[in-house]
Amino acid sequence: MSTFVPTPSSIDRQWHVIDAGDQILGRVATMAARLLQGKHKPQYAPFLDTGDFVIITNAASIKLTGAKEDQKLYRYHSGYPGGLREERAKVLRDRIPSRIMEQAVRGMLPKTKLGNQMYRKLKVYAGASHPHAAQQPNPLEVS
Repeated sequence: MSTFVPTPSSIDRQWHVIDAGDQILGRVATMAARLLQGKHKPQYAPFLDTGDFVIITNAASIKLTGAKEDQKLYRYHSGYPGGLREERAKVLRDRIPSRIMEQAVRGMLPKTKLGNQMYRKLKVYAGASHPHAAQQPNPLEVS
């Protein structure tokens, strides 16, 4: 019996839209990461990008549980000595509302070239509208 390995041309990619309004950050991020990796498909293979495209809307109104709004830190480095910058989740939400969701999903994907390829299929929007109506995305509910 031979092992079935899907070819890149045989992978059927769907578009999904998730409304993140008043949802918990981690629940939406895990659902999006599973869809991006393709773990919901029977032809999933860890060495192939079998995932779908994911659109997340209303990222500005995502909820953080506990005291994470005031205590969670997002760090980045400029590349220069002493260039470490820290920013609280509340400040980051005011400055770039979609960045919190993008970083949460990115942290759940593989840290390889394949993970970067999966991350490119994620589209996050702070508001309720998105420019991907022509792709006819399927709406998903977060449970």
